[in-house]
Amino acid sequence: MAKIKVKQIKSGIKRPQNQKRTLEALGLHRIGQVVEHNDTASVLGMINTVKHLVSTEEA
Repeated sequence: MAKIKVKQIKSGIKRPQNQKRTLEALGLHRIGQVVEHNDTASVLGMINTVKHLVSTEEA
């Protein structure tokens, strides 16, 4: 299965609660942190929710 790297580039402070929870569910806790996930529909949906706070690239 394909992998995708997700990097947090902006803070979750002063964001709606659902966006904060989505960042936490992705495993992101600080700016600059990079996590790797499988390229599934559920993960892509979470990334779409916080697309203005993260950057992505294929792993």
